[in-house]
Amino acid sequence: MIRKAEPTDAAFAAPLIYDAIGDIAHTLTGATEAADAIRMMEEFFAKENNRLSYENAVIAMDGDVPVGLALFYHGSQTEVLDRPFVEHVQRLTGETITLVKEAKDDEFYLDSVAVDSSCRGKGIGSLLLDAFEKEAIQRGHDRIALLVDEEKPRARKLYESLGYREDGTVIVSGHKLSHMVKDIAEKA
Repeated sequence: MIRKAEPTDAAFAAPLIYDAIGDIAHTLTGATEAADAIRMMEEFFAKENNRLSYENAVIAMDGDVPVGLALFYHGSQTEVLDRPFVEHVQRLTGETITLVKEAKDDEFYLDSVAVDSSCRGKGIGSLLLDAFEKEAIQRGHDRIALLVDEEKPRARKLYESLGYREDGTVIVSGHKLSHMVKDIAEKA
């Protein structure tokens, strides 16, 4: 079952998001240690109006146990959703950061998808991707997008099998990522 995320999902969600985005978590939070980055992401997940907010997530459940999540938002919201991170890092470090815009303004963007390591290979990731696509259609969007690390060929193969195609690359936190898109207007 897939359900809307809630603020109380933060302790489950933050480590999974960290697993999905790696070094990007350090850029977003200004933290140098994984535990600190996860703690800060947990705080952001429980709040509204930011990239990692529960408002932008769905949770995959196995009975009463959360086993995965998908985090998404419209590309036109990127600046507003990233502002809390820019302000947080500035307060924490005194430095002003510029976050790379991962999504284009005309895309519904899958920021992260992650499945608990004990549940991988059971189709949960595909269910979350399907929920993301259905959410895009429900909201009236006709183009969806995601990034995939070029060092993750299995993930890329899955996305290609679902109809995504590469339309460029972007460097985020030192990682070269393929920007992949899928037009879904014909399914609406």
